[in-house]
Amino acid sequence: QVQLVESGGGAVQAGGSLRLSCAASGRISSINAMGWYRQAPGKQRELVATMTSGGTTNSADSVKGRFTISRDNAKNTVYLQMNSLKPEDTAVYYCRVLVASGLYWGQGTQVTVSS
Repeated sequence: QVQLVESGGGAVQAGGSLRLSCAASGRISSINAMGWYRQAPGKQRELVATMTSGGTTNSADSVKGRFTISRDNAKNTVYLQMNSLKPEDTAVYYCRVLVASGLYWGQGTQVTVSS
């Protein structure tokens, strides 16, 4: 089993910044990919940004230039630096980790951006 602990969500005004963290622990021999997804009320969960073990990143067009994904392999932790936040970024943000044993999701952390 793999456990994911997310932190860093909260409420900010438009234009502000937040940094999300997700630490993985448990039966981890190697992490293939780590990433962030989000789900706004009434909408489907969508990709925000992902990073492979080799460092290749992928992000949604809506966050490019504003959000940056990074990871600390030694700590099995992935980060999402979110700058220039907009009200439309309001959602529950979920960490997702792909390891040899399967795919795991975090419990989610709320991000609320007010105008």
